[in-house]
Amino acid sequence: MLIALGACRNTSRPSEKVGMDEAKLISIEHNKGYTKVEITNPWDTTTLLHTYILVPRDSELPKDLPEGTLVRTPVSNILVYSSVHSSIIKELSSPQAIKGVCDAQYFNDDMIAAGLADGVITDCGNSMQPTIEKVIQMNPDAILLSPYQKADYGKIKDLKIPIIECADYMEFTPLGRAEWIKFYGELLGKRDIADKIYNKVVADYQNVKDMVSSKKLSRPIVLTENVISGIWNVPGGQSYMAQFIKDAGGNYPWANDKNTGSLTLDFNQVLAKAQNADIWLLKSPAIRTLSDLKASYSLNEKFKAYKTGEVYVCDTNTSHFFDRFPFHPEVLLMEYFKIFHPDQEIDYQLQFFKKIEQ
Repeated sequence: MLIALGACRNTSRPSEKVGMDEAKLISIEHNKGYTKVEITNPWDTTTLLHTYILVPRDSELPKDLPEGTLVRTPVSNILVYSSVHSSIIKELSSPQAIKGVCDAQYFNDDMIAAGLADGVITDCGNSMQPTIEKVIQMNPDAILLSPYQKADYGKIKDLKIPIIECADYMEFTPLGRAEWIKFYGELLGKRDIADKIYNKVVADYQNVKDMVSSKKLSRPIVLTENVISGIWNVPGGQSYMAQFIKDAGGNYPWANDKNTGSLTLDFNQVLAKAQNADIWLLKSPAIRTLSDLKASYSLNEKFKAYKTGEVYVCDTNTSHFFDRFPFHPEVLLMEYFKIFHPDQEIDYQLQFFKKIEQ
């Protein structure tokens, strides 16, 4: 009897925290019968944005569940607001779970397009004001969206459908954002796949950093983005994009800045700080040649990178840049390394950026 009692006690395992190496805004805790996920409020890190209680759908609800939004897993009928998250759902081998989207025009994905055409995927309209009737009709078991400060999700929150606030984009480092794949793996019942993907991302990212530190490489000065309607938004010195430039072996003119977001500057402020930039990276579907760049703002020709032709443009309409790099920062890091250090022989072809035409 004592042996039997001991065995019974051993089946009641204590809670187990999932190790989060880089992500600072999320914690995952496995408990007997459920998993608790806490999302820190990015705009007030002393408070929680949301708590989720994940319970396998094929099991009974445990007694005395902690407070939080109950989500039965794996989720299999999802309304997705962003192509970033539809991409990661597909990578986690669960494309069939995407049953609805908002802002369909921004999903540059053949599978989504085919699903919408066939009626397998529901177009629920604008993400700021979804078509409630269509949401009710599809009856999702989860809604994945990117939160914003003091968000009010309108009528959608009254449907009692779990709203998954995907605050991954507010992480401070590239690997921090990528680590949120562990959460999406929990939601989809793909924990092992998520861990495998993340571990590979970390290893490949570290390999690039090791190449930078192990070689005596020149560190080019790197300028990003371009002026639009008199405003030039550049990444803050503590932003994840500034981290990319540093890790790839580049010098960033605003590296000493303490902001984690963007800096809103005018043209003259940028020119004064980065006129001698060796490389210029910008994202635009319209700029393909140096003539285009000059036509967009005539004083662009004053930058050294313009004069030498060391300008690289990402066509965001065709490159899948925004869908891919958030959860695969190692690819963008390799891209930057290839651009910054063209003399280094590495087996990589540019996927996002293309050197500007003369």
